[in-house]
Amino acid sequence: MTRASRPLRIVVVAPLRYPIREPFAGGLESSVHHQVRTLRERGHRVSLIATEGSDHLDQSPPEFVLPAVVFDDPAEATDTTYPVGYLERALPALERALQFVADHADDYDLVDNHSLHGAPLARADRIGVPMVSTLHTPTLPAMLAAHRSSTGPRSRFVAVSGHTAAAWAREGVEASVLPNGVDTERWGFGPGGDDLVWSGRIVPEKGLHLALEVARRAGRRLVIAGRIGDVDYFETEVAPHLGATAHYVGELRQPELAALVGHSGCALVTPVWEEPFGLVIAEALVTGTPVVSFAVGGVPEVVAGSVGAALVPAGDLDGMARAADDLLRRVGTDVDARRTVRQDAVDRFSLRARAAVLERLYADVVASDERVPGTSAVAATEATGVGGRHRASSSLAGGLSAVRPAGTGRRVVTA
Repeated sequence: MTRASRPLRIVVVAPLRYPIREPFAGGLESSVHHQVRTLRERGHRVSLIATEGSDHLDQSPPEFVLPAVVFDDPAEATDTTYPVGYLERALPALERALQFVADHADDYDLVDNHSLHGAPLARADRIGVPMVSTLHTPTLPAMLAAHRSSTGPRSRFVAVSGHTAAAWAREGVEASVLPNGVDTERWGFGPGGDDLVWSGRIVPEKGLHLALEVARRAGRRLVIAGRIGDVDYFETEVAPHLGATAHYVGELRQPELAALVGHSGCALVTPVWEEPFGLVIAEALVTGTPVVSFAVGGVPEVVAGSVGAALVPAGDLDGMARAADDLLRRVGTDVDARRTVRQDAVDRFSLRARAAVLERLYADVVASDERVPGTSAVAATEATGVGGRHRASSSLAGGLSAVRPAGTGRRVVTA
């Protein structure tokens, strides 16, 4: 596929709470940031609705800038709560941004929604342009209710894994599967090392306390990088174990984080929830660093038979320690083995390949939406070199796979 000969005009709706900038608050913020940047590089005009302080707001009207979360007491900060009064300011601001899109619908071809709140879905039938929403999480009742409340043209959906798509399908929401991508140029090849590494949001559901115990059983030093998303959890479950064999380096920007992971012997991934995707796995593999993870949620799809990855049952700390030791011996600093691990990950998670698939989805959505004038459908066709509907395929490079609600008379997973 060639780059756009006629750009699409896209509004990307980011999640509330954290700015879309480095150091990224989490995988969701990282994914949105890279998607906006990649689409712009491919010639599209992308406007971002996001909290103040975000990158990429240079092409956004003032109405698209939302209030950021500020906790008066940092000790009270968590990823699951908001300061008193925040939503009373933020949600009306989001509604005003969406109303601006509706009032200027002729200026846009598509809304690309990543919000974890229901407001965009509730407006899908009234916003005046077609919408694609990415499902980054397990099912959220407010989003389901908002989607069901839309009586006209509804959002189309993309899920980050088949596991996530299947969870939403059980609630009647059909989604195509498009895995998250990694900037394979910024996440370069690394030489490996002797240490274990753990990166991500430091919150209970990511299970850092289990990684600390795995490292102890393996007799290896663990280096930890990430934003503290739950201060109480960090102070009670993590900080007491830091010292000579467990070192916390703080929240890192992407270049420093890539260097740390790439100079590590093995990454530990220890989710204690149904992890929707596991971006840290893809990032580590792209550097050539092997990964051992609990086999939960969408994680097995990310691992997908990589020679540099191992899965163990959730909570199997001894099994994870043994698997980490094996990967360190087989892959840890072996240049050829690490290059093999990296190449496989680059082939599966390249941002360029993902953007090409996304553009084909955009073309399908815009061309098939009855609200859009013929000129927009032409723009979509010219932008992608294809027209009309596209048959989905099961690979990232080839296209999308669709997961449909059960009970429709069709197979739940189709290619």
